[in-house]
Amino acid sequence: MFSSTELVLVRHADADTGGRLCGRTDVGLADSAAEAMSGLARMLPSVDQIWTSPALRCRLTASHLWPRARLLEDERLQEQDFGAWEGRAHEDIPYLGDISRSELASLRPEGGESFDDLCQRAGPALRTLAEMTEAGPVVAVTHAGIVRAALSMVLGETTAGLAFEVRPLSVTRFRCAQGAPLSVAEVNWRPA
Repeated sequence: MFSSTELVLVRHADADTGGRLCGRTDVGLADSAAEAMSGLARMLPSVDQIWTSPALRCRLTASHLWPRARLLEDERLQEQDFGAWEGRAHEDIPYLGDISRSELASLRPEGGESFDDLCQRAGPALRTLAEMTEAGPVVAVTHAGIVRAALSMVLGETTAGLAFEVRPLSVTRFRCAQGAPLSVAEVNWRPA
Protein backbone atom coordinates (compact mmCIF):
# COMPACT_ATOMS: atom_id res chain seq x y z
CA MET A 1 0.00 0.00 0.00
CA PHE A 2 2.76 2.51 0.88
CA SER A 3 5.33 3.45 -1.74
CA SER A 4 8.90 4.44 -0.99
CA THR A 5 8.37 8.09 -1.95
CA GLU A 6 5.46 9.07 0.26
CA LEU A 7 4.81 11.52 3.02
CA VAL A 8 2.41 9.81 5.43
CA LEU A 9 0.53 11.99 7.92
CA VAL A 10 -1.27 10.24 10.76
CA ARG A 11 -3.70 12.19 12.90
CA HIS A 12 -3.36 11.28 16.56
CA ALA A 13 -5.81 8.83 18.17
CA ASP A 14 -8.92 10.00 20.03
CA ALA A 15 -7.82 12.47 22.69
CA ASP A 16 -9.14 12.84 26.22
CA THR A 17 -10.51 16.36 25.70
CA GLY A 18 -13.52 16.16 28.01
CA GLY A 19 -15.60 17.88 25.32
CA ARG A 20 -13.28 20.90 25.23
CA LEU A 21 -11.44 22.55 22.34
CA CYS A 22 -7.84 21.43 22.69
CA GLY A 23 -5.57 22.82 20.01
CA ARG A 24 -2.46 23.59 22.02
CA THR A 25 -3.92 22.30 25.29
CA ASP A 26 -1.87 19.21 26.10
CA VAL A 27 -4.10 16.20 26.75
CA GLY A 28 -3.55 12.45 26.69
CA LEU A 29 -5.46 9.80 24.79
CA ALA A 30 -8.97 8.54 25.42
CA ASP A 31 -9.28 5.13 27.07
CA SER A 32 -10.70 3.71 23.82
CA ALA A 33 -7.62 4.67 21.76
CA ALA A 34 -5.44 1.62 22.46
CA GLU A 35 -7.69 -0.89 20.71
CA ALA A 36 -8.03 1.27 17.60
CA MET A 37 -4.26 1.82 17.42
CA SER A 38 -3.55 -1.91 17.57
CA GLY A 39 -5.60 -2.47 14.41
CA LEU A 40 -3.86 0.33 12.55
CA ALA A 41 -0.31 -0.53 13.63
CA ARG A 42 -0.27 -3.72 11.55
CA MET A 43 -1.15 -1.76 8.39
CA LEU A 44 1.48 1.00 8.55
CA PRO A 45 4.93 1.15 6.94
CA SER A 46 7.94 0.14 9.00
CA VAL A 47 10.18 3.14 9.63
CA ASP A 48 13.05 3.92 11.99
CA GLN A 49 12.00 7.44 12.87
CA ILE A 50 8.73 9.29 13.23
CA TRP A 51 8.22 13.04 13.18
CA THR A 52 5.69 14.27 15.71
CA SER A 53 4.06 17.33 17.12
CA PRO A 54 5.30 17.91 20.69
CA ALA A 55 1.73 17.33 21.92
CA LEU A 56 1.37 14.39 24.30
CA ARG A 57 -1.49 12.88 22.26
CA CYS A 58 0.77 12.75 19.18
CA ARG A 59 3.79 11.36 21.01
CA LEU A 60 1.67 8.65 22.66
CA THR A 61 0.07 7.71 19.34
CA ALA A 62 3.47 7.52 17.62
CA SER A 63 5.00 5.46 20.45
CA HIS A 64 2.14 2.97 20.32
CA LEU A 65 2.11 2.61 16.54
CA TRP A 66 5.93 2.44 16.18
CA PRO A 67 7.28 1.33 19.60
CA ARG A 68 10.87 0.94 18.37
CA ALA A 69 11.09 4.09 16.24
CA ARG A 70 12.92 7.22 17.29
CA LEU A 71 10.56 10.18 17.79
CA LEU A 72 11.64 13.53 16.36
CA GLU A 73 9.55 16.46 17.58
CA ASP A 74 8.93 19.53 15.45
CA GLU A 75 7.18 22.55 17.02
CA ARG A 76 5.88 23.58 13.60
CA LEU A 77 3.69 20.43 13.52
CA GLN A 78 1.58 21.57 16.47
CA GLU A 79 -2.15 22.14 16.14
CA GLN A 80 -3.63 25.58 15.62
CA ASP A 81 -3.46 27.84 18.67
CA PHE A 82 -7.08 28.75 19.40
CA GLY A 83 -6.12 31.46 21.90
CA ALA A 84 -9.06 32.53 24.08
CA TRP A 85 -11.08 29.55 22.84
CA GLU A 86 -8.57 26.99 24.17
CA GLY A 87 -10.02 24.69 26.81
CA ARG A 88 -13.58 25.92 26.34
CA ALA A 89 -16.44 23.46 26.02
CA HIS A 90 -17.47 23.22 22.36
CA GLU A 91 -20.89 24.71 23.15
CA ASP A 92 -19.16 27.77 24.70
CA ILE A 93 -17.24 28.68 21.56
CA PRO A 94 -18.84 31.62 19.75
CA TYR A 95 -21.16 30.63 16.91
CA LEU A 96 -19.57 31.79 13.66
CA GLY A 97 -22.68 31.70 11.55
CA ASP A 98 -22.55 31.21 7.82
CA ILE A 99 -19.04 32.39 6.93
CA SER A 100 -17.02 31.56 3.85
CA ARG A 101 -13.93 29.35 3.93
CA SER A 102 -11.85 32.43 3.21
CA GLU A 103 -13.28 34.20 6.26
CA LEU A 104 -12.75 31.06 8.36
CA ALA A 105 -9.13 30.74 7.21
CA SER A 106 -8.37 34.30 8.30
CA LEU A 107 -10.31 34.14 11.60
CA ARG A 108 -7.91 34.56 14.51
CA PRO A 109 -9.33 34.02 18.02
CA GLU A 110 -7.96 36.54 20.54
CA GLY A 111 -4.41 35.54 21.47
CA GLY A 112 -4.37 32.68 18.95
CA GLU A 113 -3.62 32.05 15.31
CA SER A 114 -5.70 31.73 12.18
CA PHE A 115 -5.66 28.76 9.82
CA ASP A 116 -3.70 31.01 7.42
CA ASP A 117 -1.12 31.48 10.20
CA LEU A 118 -0.98 27.72 10.80
CA CYS A 119 -0.35 27.10 7.07
CA GLN A 120 2.48 29.66 7.08
CA ARG A 121 4.04 28.01 10.15
CA ALA A 122 3.64 24.39 9.04
CA GLY A 123 4.35 24.81 5.32
CA PRO A 124 8.17 24.83 5.57
CA ALA A 125 8.15 21.75 7.84
CA LEU A 126 5.83 19.86 5.48
CA ARG A 127 7.98 20.75 2.44
CA THR A 128 11.10 19.57 4.27
CA LEU A 129 9.46 16.26 5.17
CA ALA A 130 8.27 15.77 1.58
CA GLU A 131 11.83 16.31 0.31
CA MET A 132 13.13 13.58 2.65
CA THR A 133 11.12 10.82 0.94
CA GLU A 134 13.96 9.87 -1.43
CA ALA A 135 15.22 7.58 1.35
CA GLY A 136 11.82 5.91 1.86
CA PRO A 137 8.44 6.86 3.30
CA VAL A 138 8.44 9.69 5.83
CA VAL A 139 5.85 9.52 8.60
CA ALA A 140 4.57 12.27 10.89
CA VAL A 141 1.99 11.95 13.66
CA THR A 142 0.23 15.25 14.01
CA HIS A 143 -3.14 17.04 14.11
CA ALA A 144 -6.17 17.63 11.88
CA GLY A 145 -5.09 21.23 11.25
CA ILE A 146 -1.68 20.14 9.99
CA VAL A 147 -3.21 17.54 7.67
CA ARG A 148 -5.54 20.24 6.32
CA ALA A 149 -2.54 22.56 5.87
CA ALA A 150 -0.78 19.86 3.82
CA LEU A 151 -3.87 19.36 1.68
CA SER A 152 -4.07 23.13 1.17
CA MET A 153 -0.42 23.20 0.15
CA VAL A 154 -0.84 20.45 -2.44
CA LEU A 155 -4.09 21.90 -3.80
CA GLY A 156 -2.51 25.37 -4.07
CA GLU A 157 -5.19 27.22 -2.10
CA THR A 158 -5.14 27.81 1.65
CA THR A 159 -8.90 27.51 1.99
CA ALA A 160 -9.04 24.14 0.16
CA GLY A 161 -7.85 22.18 3.20
CA LEU A 162 -10.77 23.46 5.24
CA ALA A 163 -13.12 21.41 3.04
CA PHE A 164 -11.77 18.16 4.55
CA GLU A 165 -12.84 16.39 7.70
CA VAL A 166 -9.85 14.61 9.25
CA ARG A 167 -10.83 11.72 11.52
CA PRO A 168 -8.79 10.73 14.56
CA LEU A 169 -6.25 8.01 13.82
CA SER A 170 -6.64 8.43 10.06
CA VAL A 171 -3.86 8.28 7.47
CA THR A 172 -3.39 10.82 4.69
CA ARG A 173 -0.75 10.01 2.05
CA PHE A 174 1.08 12.26 -0.40
CA ARG A 175 3.21 11.08 -3.33
CA CYS A 176 6.52 12.92 -3.51
CA ALA A 177 8.19 11.89 -6.78
CA GLN A 178 11.37 13.87 -7.40
CA GLY A 179 10.85 16.69 -9.89
CA ALA A 180 7.06 16.34 -9.81
CA PRO A 181 4.55 18.28 -7.72
CA LEU A 182 3.16 16.60 -4.62
CA SER A 183 -0.06 14.72 -5.18
CA VAL A 184 -2.70 13.41 -2.81
CA ALA A 185 -2.70 9.61 -2.77
CA GLU A 186 -5.30 9.07 -0.03
CA VAL A 187 -7.18 11.03 2.62
CA ASN A 188 -8.70 9.81 5.88
CA TRP A 189 -7.80 6.13 5.44
CA ARG A 190 -8.35 3.72 8.34
CA PRO A 191 -8.52 -0.06 8.30
CA ALA A 192 -12.02 -1.49 8.01
